[in-house]
Order: sequence, then structure tokens, then C-alpha cells
Amino acid sequence: MTGEFERRHGFPPGTNEVRPASRDDQTAARALAQADLIPADLVTIYDSIGDATWADVGNGYFLDSASDVLMRLQEHGPVDAGVDQMVAIGSNGGGLSYVVGPDGSVHRTRTASLDEPELDKVADDLRQFLELLEKSLTGFMADGDPGSL
Repeated sequence: MTGEFERRHGFPPGTNEVRPASRDDQTAARALAQADLIPADLVTIYDSIGDATWADVGNGYFLDSASDVLMRLQEHGPVDAGVDQMVAIGSNGGGLSYVVGPDGSVHRTRTASLDEPELDKVADDLRQFLELLEKSLTGFMADGDPGSL
């Protein structure tokens, strides 16, 4: 597979993994839960998953660790989406970020900036978002198409 990937894309494959949560990740997830800005489902995910890196699927898909999300929240505050305060949880590797609202809906920024972002809803909840990520990975493995997430 490595040879096929490099032949198709012109560079060797990078790291693609879902890292299990460490104690530090779980502690950060509990701190995020106390901020009342993230849905309970995300805290549950962060109890098991440290982060996800699919660097070779299109431009890449990245689900940040709870520690990174907490640090960004502490340093820059929540993402102001008008009515809602949202939290940045990852990116697509092309400069666009994924943010989650308190209701669990996931949105993607239209530009690289989190200052006054324009957002497009990509999933009603985290389950649907993770299913879309899985579909992107599966499609990329099958035919090289990373989808439009």
C-alpha cells in the first residue's frame, strides 16, 4: 500500500492514526466539561480518544486532543458565532476549522480565521460528524476521493 500511495500522490504516506486518550487528555476533557461550552458527547469521546490524525486523506483531517482544545479555549476564548459560543475541535488540513456548538452540531469555517467566522453546518451532532469522517477515509482508501467534509 505504501508504494501505491507514493506512486499515486508523489510523496510517502504520513501518520494516520486515532490515538487513545491519556490521563492528561481525560483530565482536560473534564475541565472542558466544566466550561459548559461543549456537549457531553464530546467529553465522552475524549474519555477514549486522545486525537485523530488522518494527514493523508485529502489535505488531512484532524480532531484535536482535549488538551489542545482546552489550551486554545483558555488562550483565545470560545469562537463567537453570533448567538452561540462554539469551541474549535479540529481542522481539515486546508486551513478550515471545525467548531462544535453547545447543542453538539458541528460547523466548518469558510475561511481560515476564527475571528468573526462564517460557518457552514456539516453535521447535526458528533456522531454524524464522525460518520462523515469515516466515509471520507473509506472513500479515499477506495478511490482517492476524500469527499468534501
